[in-house]
Order: sequence, then structure tokens, then C-alpha cells
Amino acid sequence: MITGYKMMLRSRFFEDETERLFSLGLLYGTTHLATGQEAAQAGLCLALDDNDWIMTTHRCHGYSICKGTDPYRLFSELAGSREGVCKGLSGSMHFQDPQLCNGGSSAIVGSGIPLATGIAFSLLRHKQDNISVSIFGDGACSRGTLHECLNLASIWNLPELFYCENNLYGMSTASSRMISTSSIASRAEGYRIRHMTVDGNDLEQVFQAVSQARAYILEEHRPFFLEVLTYRQKGHSKNDKRVYRTATEEAIWAKKDPISLFEKKLTESKVMTQIETESVRSSIAEEIKEASDHAMAVRLDTLSQSEADSLTMAPETYSIHPEASIQGIAELSYREAIHAAIGLSMHSDPNVILIGEDIGLYGGCFKVTGNLFKEYPDQLLETPVSEESFTGMAVGAAKTGLRPIVEIMYADFATLISDPIINHAAKSYFMSGGKVPCPMVVRLPEGAGTGHGPQHTQCTESMFLNTPGLTIVSPSTPLDAYQLLIQAIQSNNPVLFFEHKALYSNRQEFDLSTPMLAMNKARIQRQGKDITLIACSQSVKTCMEAASILAKEQIDATVLDLRSLKPLDETTILNEVRQTGRAVIVECTPLMGSVSSDVESMICSDDETFKSLKAPVKRLGARNTPTPFNRILEESYIPGSFEIVNVVKKLF
Repeated sequence: MITGYKMMLRSRFFEDETERLFSLGLLYGTTHLATGQEAAQAGLCLALDDNDWIMTTHRCHGYSICKGTDPYRLFSELAGSREGVCKGLSGSMHFQDPQLCNGGSSAIVGSGIPLATGIAFSLLRHKQDNISVSIFGDGACSRGTLHECLNLASIWNLPELFYCENNLYGMSTASSRMISTSSIASRAEGYRIRHMTVDGNDLEQVFQAVSQARAYILEEHRPFFLEVLTYRQKGHSKNDKRVYRTATEEAIWAKKDPISLFEKKLTESKVMTQIETESVRSSIAEEIKEASDHAMAVRLDTLSQSEADSLTMAPETYSIHPEASIQGIAELSYREAIHAAIGLSMHSDPNVILIGEDIGLYGGCFKVTGNLFKEYPDQLLETPVSEESFTGMAVGAAKTGLRPIVEIMYADFATLISDPIINHAAKSYFMSGGKVPCPMVVRLPEGAGTGHGPQHTQCTESMFLNTPGLTIVSPSTPLDAYQLLIQAIQSNNPVLFFEHKALYSNRQEFDLSTPMLAMNKARIQRQGKDITLIACSQSVKTCMEAASILAKEQIDATVLDLRSLKPLDETTILNEVRQTGRAVIVECTPLMGSVSSDVESMICSDDETFKSLKAPVKRLGARNTPTPFNRILEESYIPGSFEIVNVVKKLF
């Protein structure tokens, strides 16, 4: 247990030095100290195998040090230096150290829990004899995602330890005022998960409890919930004056300081003398100070802007598997093309998994998954109704070797998955300093024309347009649905794949071995000389209809299918508009903050293209209302071909 004692001291001295550096103005931003919680950190990590994973909270320094992260690299991270564990891009609250099986910290309360569940699933799938530890505080116990993940872990028998570090306060609010049960751990009973509560300030108790829990998880193939009761001696963050606590309360807990208690136990049991403990203290204090001094000496050696920019997206290493070179002509519907792309990818790579609701016997909400559950039963996971958590689980799985495809029933439900997608998947490669890509696809059926009403027909891609780190595609034809999805699954970055419901039955004959157009390239569906119609998804079909009508009136239109909404194919867009001198942009969403806004801005901001314009750029989009259920109103909700024709004719 001397090793555990040293872990606690490293954590304590690191926090003390961090506080000092902030007070001197040498560190930027904010931090959350865990002074007083060292036994919970050391006891956990001491009982874990080197290949067990942890997923921590924003109060994460001590856990990382106990897991083996070099204090110098951690100080450098806090300083923003390129020497930092994540090259100075993540700071105090977001860093990760995957080489040491540290999946990272999350600055959003409870947000990392689904990722730990995904890591547990990945360990199970790879048949590793290890566990994933989801570390969270008492405040996170009110988050719905914790309960969703407890349910997922229980029904799938995941090797996950839910580790609740109960320090009695969620920021400034006492847990006793916010939690309806006397025991947080007892909530696990509702999910048939065994639980235990121990003194989190007693190193040996924590170590023994984690050891028992770990053995149970691996032997019984069941998750476990462990609550450790502790106390943070400092404020929530560096500027917290702790006005919500009394001096008497703090004095009581100061007497329960885990390091003082353990030193007393060491000397009373004659394991160490007081002189020896003082020597260890002095040695580790010097070690931490040297690490700090070294980090401060190089703190101004930061990544350049271009170096940081290069870490937004992981490099692509597409390699279409031999099975993808299928020969022959096929006539497929949009629905069948997506099904075929998923099946081909699952067949080619066992790490490709499909996750979602009702994707088994039911065949998927729109019958896209069909009989895949029979062909690839080990790669298809039907989930409870818990979109945020199973999407977050996919993020954790993607960060540890799998390639998940997540099916969300309706794109409207993108609101439920925005946290794992925006705050974790999109930022993974950047926040890890280029160490951890997140290869996953989220399929999102969208669009009006089916009578599903305001909450089941929205086109929600605009929600994600200004989130760096994401790729967004929206195919308009079976060929592009097939090819784009294969490429999306092989991408090393998170891809949002929007499928328009009104296109599912559209059919197209094409050669399965047709060379794949790069995922970020637009496709010219029709070449003309008088005007460029720019669209994506279902609007491409409408533009093609409009182009046929215009041709009868001697107006020759190019129809440009964007395919990729993020990034946009700037070169092709500008080239086509320069050739015709006129442009109309058509989409299925309201115009404010939309793809068409970006395309119009691109055209008008480019000097050469702007000078080539013979008429103003026009945009057509959905009405600025929720999608109506009424058939007549719904039909006029999005631009029709005759509306496009009328706008085009006015430009001449």
C-alpha cells in the first residue's frame, strides 16, 4: 500500500502546485482541484489492471497521475504547451491519455458516462479481460444519461464499473438537497446491478472494494456500482470562495484528510516510521516541483495556428475492401442502396457495428436494415429508447477500435444526440492532440412529404454546420447513397449521413463498380450553359424536374448536387457558377442559417465569381414554419419545380 500512499502524495502535491501556478498567473483558464479526494483516486487505480480503462470528470488530475500520466506532461498541458499530454489543446478539463487507457475527462457533468459504456462494449467485443470505469460525481446522478447507461450495461452485461465519487456537493449545491434517496448506490438496484458504498477517504477500503468489484465484473459478467464517500477541501473551481459551506463542516472533514489518516496508519502499524514518511513526502514534493519548473520553462512553446488547424480532422485512409469491387449492373432503390452499403461494410470489416432502435426483426423504422440481423447477428445491436446514451456509447466504442453506424429513427431526434456528437465525437481528434480519431456514422432520416408532422420531418443538418470536426453528407440518388455510405463508414472522422425519407423508394440502375467520387466532391447531375441550380438531397430531384421544364423554354440549366454539406466543394461550385453567370440555390430547410446561406456567401465573396454574375443569386427554401401535417400545406412547404422555374425565368 506504500505505492498507494505515493499516488496520493503525487496527486496532492500536483493540486497544490497547480493552485500556486494559477495564483501567480502562470496558467490560463480555470481548473477544478480534487484536494481531499486522493484516496478515491489512488484506491481505484491501485486495484486496476494496466489495461483497464478510466473515463474521468472535469476533476481529473489525480486520476490521471495515479494511472501513470507524467506530471511534467500534465503541467505542460495545463500551460498550453506542445509538450502537454494533448499538445496543449485540451487544458485542465478535457485531456486524455489513451496509451495509459485513460479515455479522457469531460467538462460536462455526466457526459463521459456513455463513452465509458462504449469502451466497456468495445472491451467485451474484443474479448479483453478488462473493465471500463465510468467516474462521475454525485451531481451527475441526476443526469438521465447515467440511468440510460445503467440500463444498457445491465441488459448487455457490460464489464463496467460505475464509480460514483460522492463529495457531497454538485458545484455549490449540497447533494442532500438534490438527491431523493439516502443512498445513491441503492439506485442501481432498479437495474439489477450489485452495489456497494465505502469510505472514500480510506485508501484500503477503496482498494478492497474496487478489487472485489473488478473480480465480480469479470467473473459474473455483470456491471457493478460503487459509491465512495469523500469530500473536496477546495472550492468547485479556482475562484470558488465556498460561501455555501460552514467553517465547522470544513474543519470536521479536515480531520478526515485521507493522507493524514493513512500516514497515521502506516506509522502505528510500523510499516513506516515518521522519518520515512517525511522522506517520501519530501522526495515526491521535489519530483512535482521539478516537473512544474520544467513545464513552466517551456510553457511558451505552443503549437502554431496551422499545426492546431491540422488536428481538427483525422487524416483519411480510405481503402475500399476487395468485396467493394463488386461487378455488374444493379437496379436499386435508395433504401436498398443504403442497405447494401451497410451489409457490404459489415461483411468486409467485423469492427463495423450497427446500433439503433427497432433495427432487428422490425427491419428498421423505414425498413432499411431489413434482414441484416440474420446475416450479421453479432454486429447488430438493438437498443432501448435512449438516443443520447447509445450514441455516446458509439463514440466511446469508436475511440477504441470499432466503427459504429448509429441509426436514429428521425433526424428530429438529433436534438437528443447533440451532446455526444458535438462535444465528444467532433472534438475527439483535436482534444487528444491528434491521438484519438472517432470513426463513426450517424444515419438520420429527414424531410417532409410523408405526413409525419412537425416533430418527425425536420431537416436538422443546419444544427451541426458550424461544428468543426464533423463531415455532413446528404445523397440524392441510390448511387450516391451507396457510395457515400461506404466511404462514410471507412472515414476516420464522424460523419452525419442525412437520408431524405421521400427518396427511399426512388430507383436507379448503376454499375456497382462505378469509381467512387470523393466524399467531399459535388456531382454535376446535368450540364447546362445558362444557369446553375444548386441543391442537395430531395431538392436535386426537384431541380432536375425544373431543368426539364426550362429546357422546353430554351433555358439550359446545370444541376449541381452538393452531396457534401460539410465541407462544401468550393472549387466545383464556383467553377459552375462562373460558366453560367447565374445561380439559384434550392433546399428543403428554412433559409436562415442554412447551407444555401453558406453557398451564396461563397459565390458572392469570391471576386472572380461575383464579377461573372449576370443576375443576383437567388435562394429557395422551406417556409419559415414548423412542417405542417396537412397534406396540402405540406406540399407547398418546400419549393416545387414550378416555383424554381418561375424564379429562374425572372433572372432572364
